[in-house]
Amino acid sequence: MKLLNFTIIKLTFCLIIGILIGYLFQVSLNTSLYTTGLCLVLLSISYLFARKQFIKTIWFGVLTFITMVLVGILVTNLHNEKNNPKHYTHQLSKEKDSIKTITFRIREVLKPGDYYEKYVIDLLEIDHVNIMGKSLLNIQKDPLQTILKVDDIYIVKTGFKDLIHPLNPNQFDYKTYLEKKYIYHQIFTPKQSLFKVDSQHTTLFGTADNIRNHINQKLKLYHFKPDELAIINALLLGQRQDISEEVYTSYTHAGAIHILAISGLHIGIILLLLQYILKPIERIKQGILIKTVVLVTILWSFAIIAGLSASVTRAVTMFSIVAIAMNLKRPTNIYNTLAISMFAILLFKPLFLFDVGFQLSYLAVFAIVAIDPLLYKLWRPKYWLPDKLWHTLTVTVSAQFGIIPLSLYYFHQFPGLFFLSNLVIIPLLGIILGYGIFLILLAILNILPQFIATIYGYIISFMNLFIGWISKQESFLFKDIPFNLLYVLVSYIFIMALIHLYIKRNHAALKLFLIAIVVGQFAIIYTAYKKPENEFIVFHKSRHSLLGNTSNNKITVASDFDSITEAKNKIIKDYTVGNHIKTIEKGSLQSVYLLNNKKILVIDSLGIYNIKSFEPDYVLLRQSPKINLNRLIDSIKPKYIIADGSNYKSYMEHWATICKKRKLPFYQTSKKGAFVIKY
Repeated sequence: MKLLNFTIIKLTFCLIIGILIGYLFQVSLNTSLYTTGLCLVLLSISYLFARKQFIKTIWFGVLTFITMVLVGILVTNLHNEKNNPKHYTHQLSKEKDSIKTITFRIREVLKPGDYYEKYVIDLLEIDHVNIMGKSLLNIQKDPLQTILKVDDIYIVKTGFKDLIHPLNPNQFDYKTYLEKKYIYHQIFTPKQSLFKVDSQHTTLFGTADNIRNHINQKLKLYHFKPDELAIINALLLGQRQDISEEVYTSYTHAGAIHILAISGLHIGIILLLLQYILKPIERIKQGILIKTVVLVTILWSFAIIAGLSASVTRAVTMFSIVAIAMNLKRPTNIYNTLAISMFAILLFKPLFLFDVGFQLSYLAVFAIVAIDPLLYKLWRPKYWLPDKLWHTLTVTVSAQFGIIPLSLYYFHQFPGLFFLSNLVIIPLLGIILGYGIFLILLAILNILPQFIATIYGYIISFMNLFIGWISKQESFLFKDIPFNLLYVLVSYIFIMALIHLYIKRNHAALKLFLIAIVVGQFAIIYTAYKKPENEFIVFHKSRHSLLGNTSNNKITVASDFDSITEAKNKIIKDYTVGNHIKTIEKGSLQSVYLLNNKKILVIDSLGIYNIKSFEPDYVLLRQSPKINLNRLIDSIKPKYIIADGSNYKSYMEHWATICKKRKLPFYQTSKKGAFVIKY
């Protein structure tokens, strides 16, 4: 099937290009408004002429696609909150960390970190000036204090802190992640500093949170285990904050993490259940229309309760279109349905395009639609049970074809037993969702028998135990797989060429497949060529020193870590995986490093540096040496001073002041990240 024969798919593709341009390049709002408006006028004129022409030309189509690209740029700019003159960033003083009186509303409760409870907040006022925008709120953990509620309004006197990019190579960029959610700053405060404001105003998010809390209060009466309740919240309420690290890791390693995020699989099952339950409505006058409205309303109510994440929004949008088509007896094409849902979502939420869940969801569904029929034809079991198991396997394998390249790029691991976990969990999911919805309704009505809750708890515990067993088969879990963006693009070219060859089986398809193989080989050669060579890195690690020397596809690592810190450290793994380095060797910290024509002197807490006739290019200060920096500069004349994360903050501030006066470059890894020396 030629996908580009569908107009909506071509328009969606152009919209995506426009969103990418609008995000990557600074196009002003006025420019995008004027150009889009001009193109819409030209398109209208072109349409009037095209209607009267007997022989059609390509110009109307070309102008349509250009207009759609410009619409993509425009919607990206319109949704960029910084373009609003009331956005809080326009009110911030240039004075760094200045104290301000901030009024805010709790919007979303996030998964807590090691030291802070985390929230997304809507900013209402700064120094009594009405503003808008979102920020990240970090509150110091205190086991005696309760979690803040959504829609509560507080006042605090504090300053905004910048979000920081990762301080070491190839680490997850949390700053960029938050900026794609229009969050640009964060606030740190103890809970005692918050002053609560009485407010009767309730938002949609607050109403959804109240419903979730009410359901949880009812469910807690039935003595579910913490892990069972956490899974119920994830599967039925879209909230994963309470899932323990152990359970989350088990689902990740078993290749079943998609089960915990409400997506098309969950919404599809719910739609089938609702179709059956609401079927009697069809008997009344205008029953089909009423049933359709009720179906779509219930689906979107569920999406709101589940938090309107990218995967939930995508699934509900798509299945709303499917529900309307099914009940109005209109023929549907799944590719059209997917494209329409993507088009609608990106018009209202353009930066969902960069959401990992959004990308994986659509790729999985496209792969299932394209590949599953081909795999399912390979064997047609005669009996019901083998047929269902075989079809579950083909759907699972098809989905993996769609998501493996992107999963390797984001997560760098591949669960070899994904097919086994999905063969058990996917059939079980229908029971869990149907049973769970029934259980919640009974609990809300206070008529839920304890034995029904106990049985449901056993089902959830069985699923967790099974997933835990799968995740422990470590020989089938392939970790730390280097996979860059170029490999992702080449992989999808290869997969599409392979499918095309299987369907067509002609010389043209074979040529395309062979070209895909050659392109893949070039990608491997290019990646090998771009590997870092002869690179010395001073990594940032708070309270510790960590050095790496990369040469000949290996890195020699030296640190002052204890065994526990070394076991938990992921800095080197991120670096080696991101740079396709295979070998890691352990070394010891040296006082002097000679790197071809570059020399590094390392001064530790002993403060020894009096080396005659030795003038280093770089001086690395570690473990807060008590030295006279002016005297050091005068005696050995370094060209660069580096301070890693093992030094006291007060020492580094003092050294920075001295270097500024002496006009000598000073590099602080806690502010600027890892320091890299090419030699």
